[in-house]
Amino acid sequence: MTQRTSLPSHLQRVFDARSIEDIWNLHLDRMASYGFTRLLYVFTRFRTAESFGRVDDMLLLSNLPVDYLKAYFYSGLCLQAPMLKWAARHDGAQSWRLIAERAAAPDLTETEREVMALNDRYGIRAGYSIGFRDISVRAKGGIGLSVTDDQSQDEVDAIWDEFGEEILTINNVTHLRITVMPFASSRRALTPRQREALEWVGEGKTTQDIAVIMGLTQATVEKHLRLAREALDVDTTAQAVLKAAFQNQIFIQPSHSLA
Repeated sequence: MTQRTSLPSHLQRVFDARSIEDIWNLHLDRMASYGFTRLLYVFTRFRTAESFGRVDDMLLLSNLPVDYLKAYFYSGLCLQAPMLKWAARHDGAQSWRLIAERAAAPDLTETEREVMALNDRYGIRAGYSIGFRDISVRAKGGIGLSVTDDQSQDEVDAIWDEFGEEILTINNVTHLRITVMPFASSRRALTPRQREALEWVGEGKTTQDIAVIMGLTQATVEKHLRLAREALDVDTTAQAVLKAAFQNQIFIQPSHSLA
């Protein structure tokens, strides 16, 4: 395990970080110091009653192999993953000992068996999951913390008994910090011009008003708004404003720009 800085020092570094990438790298290093070397973080503002919603609308952060992530998310297996479903429905921390209990259940579905087999192939067998508390009924975040494949769940639970409160605090603060940062979906980030046009729409301006404000033709403004709708995968400009606001892509400080 790597050497740890003090908890206040680490949290201050998280607070001072200027991008999601910087926050995530700090988190990877800190969790590795406890023995959690493989992480998977998910956040959405488009949650359904039973899951995190569409993969395309999620913010996904992980240091797991790309092949695993493709198989896990883009095959739809994640929708039936026991611990991801747990995190979607709960707040707080849960030992993966729950997986062993679920594996013995008589009503285990074929898809759930596929998820467990995939995890086993990649040595993802022992860890903890955290479901984060969010104030919006549509927002939900969760993270899976996994150890190396030669460690047992008993060893993970022992780590949690000693450091669990500290680990939970760090994850909660990191989650809160990430959620106020701008992020794009898996499609693409908005350009500065697209963001500015959407911001003026959000202020109640017409395309004609925006053309004058931005020093562009009305046709060019309409093009920026169309491309913004495509980037955000929505049908209307009003939906684009709302989704961009959800993703913190508009009304942000220049130093936090995605483009």
